[in-house]
Amino acid sequence: MTVRTAELLMALTMAVFSAYLMWKSTELNIGWVTGEGPGGGFWPFWLSAAMLLSCVGILVNWVRKIGPIATSTEYFWAPGMLREVGAVALLLTVCVGLIEGIGLFGFGGIGFYGMLPVFLFVYLRIFGGHSWWITLAFMILVPVGTFLFFEIALSITLPKGMTEPLFYPIYRLFY
Repeated sequence: MTVRTAELLMALTMAVFSAYLMWKSTELNIGWVTGEGPGGGFWPFWLSAAMLLSCVGILVNWVRKIGPIATSTEYFWAPGMLREVGAVALLLTVCVGLIEGIGLFGFGGIGFYGMLPVFLFVYLRIFGGHSWWITLAFMILVPVGTFLFFEIALSITLPKGMTEPLFYPIYRLFY
């Protein structure tokens, strides 16, 4: 399979999936609820709509043969790719287990915001070989930014696990 064919198949698959998610999201309120924030279907609907538009753009580029991917005749599976994809999949699996705790040795979960620095450290520093400055900046800024976006702006609580006390000072700034 070529990269061009893989792009077409993926764009079509994601477009169908996006349309389904948009349709399914309309079972809930996709608008803004006064005094509460976004309705239950707001984010799934609008993120799926953006994903569908992206897929349409990819398909237009594919038909018009615009860009290096849309014209590539290289094989999709490069040597060594499966090992790299497998390593990231294993990392994600471990990180999801860290959110609520894996139940080993009496270990409790470190929550979503504790998992993010672990993931970013392994992905950026170990897999990517980025500098300590970049890695540490992302390990601090991404969890704090994510916390502000979900907990403060959207009022959506994500699991914090044992890291919850670290966020009390931020809570005090806003409540």
